[in-house]
Amino acid sequence: MTPKWKIGIIATVMSVSQIPVQGLPAVAKEIRREIVRMLCAAGSGHPGGSLSAAEIVTCLFFHVMRYDPKRPQWEDRDRFVISKGHGCPVVYAAMALAGYFPREQLATLRKLGSPLQGHPDTRRLPELEACTGSLGQGLSISVGIALAGRLDQKDHRVFCLLSDGETEEGQTWEAAAFAGFHQLNRLVAFLDYNKYQLDGAVKDILDLEPVRAKWEAFRWHVQEVDGHDIGKILQAVEETERVKGKPHLIIAHTVKGRGVSFMENNNYFHGVAPTAEEAEAALRELDGDPSLSQALIA
Repeated sequence: MTPKWKIGIIATVMSVSQIPVQGLPAVAKEIRREIVRMLCAAGSGHPGGSLSAAEIVTCLFFHVMRYDPKRPQWEDRDRFVISKGHGCPVVYAAMALAGYFPREQLATLRKLGSPLQGHPDTRRLPELEACTGSLGQGLSISVGIALAGRLDQKDHRVFCLLSDGETEEGQTWEAAAFAGFHQLNRLVAFLDYNKYQLDGAVKDILDLEPVRAKWEAFRWHVQEVDGHDIGKILQAVEETERVKGKPHLIIAHTVKGRGVSFMENNNYFHGVAPTAEEAEAALRELDGDPSLSQALIA
């Protein structure tokens, strides 16, 4: 029998959603397909930063985090906050594959009355941990959740996904200082370092470097990985369990628009949805036939 992860259907499991490591690339590819489909159907949205985070989100939702889609408010679940709220299509796709809601609902992205708004909204989709999209706020929310877990003597972890551009916000550094001072070691932040933001290259707008040294100065345990290497991402998460007394930052070096050649490092697709023709090309490439995408680049 073909394993379910090989045909892009994720089985709902209780307490821990864990796909074998060798199955995770197929899950990441299916997440990318769903991102392309839903953004094309919506006619608006943010493909670049959604695609760049596919491996990070895949690792967390399908190998690392403890949760139960049938009990989304289970108090012992691990928490996930996407601070870069505009990248929510990658999270919606993962949640649908994990069984939080039917996959068919992804086609309602950004539609009136849909629970899948253009930025995460817990009033419409209470399975989410936080409303985000006002950039720079997600780490503060995650810090509060982590501190509450400590006060309640819980051992769940809190994962936060940051964009590189949003770390130009001062609130991010207030949260980083607080977490470092209070040694919130159950907090794990990922920096989706794809090097681009809305107005252009991060280095040309407000260079983050030396980014690792900055976070280490705020008393964080910092690692750097290839954000598209599933093995390296999982190794980094495992390392966070061994290092005590500090919050953790995993700097994931990624490619904006990863997986669709004409979107990669093309900041036009920061906030422009693919047309029907572009979506067809992207899906053909994700299915293993890059010829149509290459024709669009030429």
